[in-house]
Amino acid sequence: MGGSRTRWTVATAAEMEELGRRLGQRLWPGAVVALIGPLGAGKTTLTRGIARGLGCGEDVRSPSFTLIHTYPGRIPLYHIDAYRLTNLAEWQELGPEEFLEGEGVTVVEWAERVNEGLPEERLEVEIAGVGLKTPREVYLRPCGSRFERLVEELVAAGEG
Repeated sequence: MGGSRTRWTVATAAEMEELGRRLGQRLWPGAVVALIGPLGAGKTTLTRGIARGLGCGEDVRSPSFTLIHTYPGRIPLYHIDAYRLTNLAEWQELGPEEFLEGEGVTVVEWAERVNEGLPEERLEVEIAGVGLKTPREVYLRPCGSRFERLVEELVAAGEG
C-alpha cells in the first residue's frame, strides 16, 4: 500500500517538531497521518509540530490514558493513541469515523495496531531510532495522490 518512501534524518527534538510543523501547514480537513515507531521515537513530538502547523494553540501531550485529544485550531487536530488497543474491535468501539471523516486532521500514534481500520488514503510516517542522542530516520510514505503531492512539495522546498 502506498507510494515510495521518502527519508529524512532528524537529529533533534526541535527538528522533529519543525518537520511536523511543515507537514501541518500543508494538511487539509479530513487528512489522516498514521504514525509508526517504537516508544520514545518522537511520535508525540512530531504531532506537537503538526498541531503548530495547523494553528492549534494548546500544548500537545500524549493521549495514552484518554486515547483521544482534540485541539482546536485553523484546522482542528484529532490526536489518537492506539497503544492501549488490543484489537480492531476496540478501535471500532471508539467510533473513529467521527474523526476520520471529520473537519480536522487525524493523527494516529501506534497506527500499525489499527492499520485495517484506517482509510486507504493517508500519510504513513515511520520513525526509526530511540534514545536522547540518536538521530531518527523518518520515512514518509504517501498513500494517495494528495499525499504524494504533499511529500513532493516538502522535497521540492528542501524541508525535511
